[in-house]
Amino acid sequence: MVAETYINGDYLSKNPLWHTDESPWKVQEILRMLKRNHLTPRTICEVGCGAGENLHLLQKNLDSDCVFQGFEISPQAFAMCKSKENEGLRFHLADFTQERDAFYDLILVMDVVEHLEDYHAFLRNIHPKSRYKIIQLPLDLSVRSVLLGQVDGFRQQFGHLHYFTKELALQMLDDLGYKVVDYFYTTEPEGKWLKNWNNLPLLLKCKKLLGSTLRTMLRLPGKLSFKVNEDLAERIWGQWRLLILVE
Repeated sequence: MVAETYINGDYLSKNPLWHTDESPWKVQEILRMLKRNHLTPRTICEVGCGAGENLHLLQKNLDSDCVFQGFEISPQAFAMCKSKENEGLRFHLADFTQERDAFYDLILVMDVVEHLEDYHAFLRNIHPKSRYKIIQLPLDLSVRSVLLGQVDGFRQQFGHLHYFTKELALQMLDDLGYKVVDYFYTTEPEGKWLKNWNNLPLLLKCKKLLGSTLRTMLRLPGKLSFKVNEDLAERIWGQWRLLILVE
């Protein structure tokens, strides 16, 4: 029943952009991880690639001989991928765990694990299918999210079935036999809507400006405390995700 959400169009109705607006900053963080660890993969697969924008942007930033493959179970998201295909970038409407002989230099799992009913089985299945994996997880559990009753909203709007802190995420990967190579916190930048500022009607400009100002003010204490102690700030304010490189 949970998987049906991504197949019957329900998830698309709640998230019509399928998070393509997040792809620019996600890709920059993936590139940062690759650079930090001196990795130059030649074959990259994204599992749960959504609308394909992550791979589309990555292809523009990596060597032209790098080959990209995306796997997605949602027909709606897959339809959004098809226009982005080219010789070095292919998408598949398929369950990656059923691919028997697949092997890549790098597998991307970006904000997917929290949606899966049995993420332990999924992570065990993909373990032998690449040398490296980059996994991003939202850190939904924090003092703020619990006190404000936000956790249920993560489930209703975004379909999150599992909730993590940094410590739980790293322990989970260790339990499943992964070796953690590197990790760091990521967060969605403020003001991404400004890119389309000139195309917005006046009323919507006012609404977005007010909303952005309020969000910035509410996030300011977290940002300031993050400069002092990253782990403590995340536990209290919970406005970050964790990007993890494993093998």
